[in-house]
Amino acid sequence: MGSLARRINWTIRHALTYSRPVTIRTTLAFFAAICVLNAQTMVSVPDDVTADRGVVYSTVGEPQVMDLFMPKADGRQRPGVLLVHGGGFRAGSKDGYVPLAIQMAQHGYVAATINYRLAPKYPFPAAVEDVKAAVRFLRANTGKYGIDANHIGARGGSAGGHLVLMLGLTAGVKELEGSGPNLEQSSAVQCVVDDYGPTDFTQSYDKSVDAAEVLPLFLGGDLKHERQRHQRASPLNWVTPNAAPVLAIHGTADTYVAYEQSLWIVERLIAAGVPAELETISGAGHGFKGADLQRADERALGWFDKYLKNK
Repeated sequence: MGSLARRINWTIRHALTYSRPVTIRTTLAFFAAICVLNAQTMVSVPDDVTADRGVVYSTVGEPQVMDLFMPKADGRQRPGVLLVHGGGFRAGSKDGYVPLAIQMAQHGYVAATINYRLAPKYPFPAAVEDVKAAVRFLRANTGKYGIDANHIGARGGSAGGHLVLMLGLTAGVKELEGSGPNLEQSSAVQCVVDDYGPTDFTQSYDKSVDAAEVLPLFLGGDLKHERQRHQRASPLNWVTPNAAPVLAIHGTADTYVAYEQSLWIVERLIAAGVPAELETISGAGHGFKGADLQRADERALGWFDKYLKNK
């Protein structure tokens, strides 16, 4: 059931973000949304997992919510993992990561999948501020959810990959924290898994089929008119030796976010002395499925186990 829901969510993300023209995109999105709603009724929470859904973690702009999934309480603190959906910064939902969150809970993690403010109503840095607020919320509620505050990671795909990279690279950068709750808590994460996220927006237009449509909505204008914001929003420009360890997973046939985007960030992190690896999936496009998805999930789980459990 979980794999079915994830496949349907993959369909809606691509329908909303990549289909053209708008009439086709709207029709596909509507059809896929119905499929997702039906599929979600089949994604049941197993007996060994506890869920807390629709939890408000920030009210800046408008309420933002997360769904949390965790092992049955046994008095132990567990590492946490934040899951951040993609959708071109303008679409998508936390629901797409529910099956993965359940799997993570069954593997001993407290997993939270979140919504965040979307463009064009809320351009950069609103989404970055929201993911940071989500991490702060987890730390402020470690007792309630049994989270080990010193071991929190993050994973996201596409736009979500960009956002978790910003989490891993900009800890302590006050200008990106926003005005959300729990500002006394740290928004730092201890490791990141980035699935095909963009890392340099100034180099995104030539090798992406939709950057010219998507990025001006997120960044308030195109590269010609908002170059500084493109640079400020690019994870590549935030690499320091203090960055969290990063695993990037990317397909070589990605036409939405070029494979080189992951190669650049990994190379720069390694040059800065930060543990970083690139899992290359030959021939894979934007969004994994089948054996490629299984490979990505297994690789990501190993990364989290290495940096969040084996300490």
